[in-house]
Amino acid sequence: MKLILSTSNIMSGGPSVIRRHTFEKSNTELTSSLRANFTAHRSSPPTPTTTNGDAAATRPKPPFKSWTTQQENTLWIPTHTPSPLSEPRESYDITVKLFYLPNVPADTRRVQTREAIDLVLKELGTSSIDLLIVSFPGISFDADDEESDLDDPPSAPASLADDGDADGAPEDIDTIVTTWHTLEKLYEEGLVSKLGISEFGCSRLEKFLPRTTVKPSVDQINVRDCCVVPKPLILYAKQQKIELLTHNDCTNVLPRGTLRDILGSGEKGVGVLAGEKDEGERLRGEVQPQWVVKYTAVVKDRGVVESKGYLAVAELSE
Repeated sequence: MKLILSTSNIMSGGPSVIRRHTFEKSNTELTSSLRANFTAHRSSPPTPTTTNGDAAATRPKPPFKSWTTQQENTLWIPTHTPSPLSEPRESYDITVKLFYLPNVPADTRRVQTREAIDLVLKELGTSSIDLLIVSFPGISFDADDEESDLDDPPSAPASLADDGDADGAPEDIDTIVTTWHTLEKLYEEGLVSKLGISEFGCSRLEKFLPRTTVKPSVDQINVRDCCVVPKPLILYAKQQKIELLTHNDCTNVLPRGTLRDILGSGEKGVGVLAGEKDEGERLRGEVQPQWVVKYTAVVKDRGVVESKGYLAVAELSE
């Protein structure tokens, strides 16, 4: 079964929400916003229903079904209604960041990318995106190791696992390029005006750029341990006409264990997934996050974020 999770528009709470999330890491923002949206949609337990007039056959409907919607083999968590933008499309700068997650086959990304973009377009009620940035699993920018060998990359520090950052070794350049060709098709179709990458240093850019047709316009760098982007990267990006931006995102924004905790039947869960000793009608199986997408719509002339949120897809298998 496919699970589609939504935070809805996390800016709907007004300016206080803007202040709260300004410096919050993306994994924390995502999980806290999912919990908040799920909690807001949960209703009191439904009243028992009677089947064929037989009181003995009366049984309560699983509580999670009162605030989720199932369409064939897809479950929306929670029941979701799009929140279209209020002004004409030309009034906005729309940025989308798509996180490809660890342990998900790279050959599924063509379908995943299309699905993610389609969901965002429907959510915002628009037909195009200004900037699409992609994050590849296992890649973290290291300001002290700009010349690292991509064919034999160092393992991610163990400390990163605690805050949801990179899992495992970076992907090889061939896999990255193959995925990039999918993004180039979106550009050619006019769905996306600009493309961007995340955590690419000089060494990776030098191997990547010659194999692209549409070059990235943006390179996002997470400078977690310093406040200055290395000068060699600044010079190289300027030469290649790539804008460097800093960010505070994690690579693995939604680890499997975190998602199970959110959806589970434990103290902090919302009761969609059954626990080991749960005899109710909650869903059973292993949950594997597939991708996460973050979208932001900024009103150009006012610099105000009107809409921001996350969508994620996970697979539930027995």
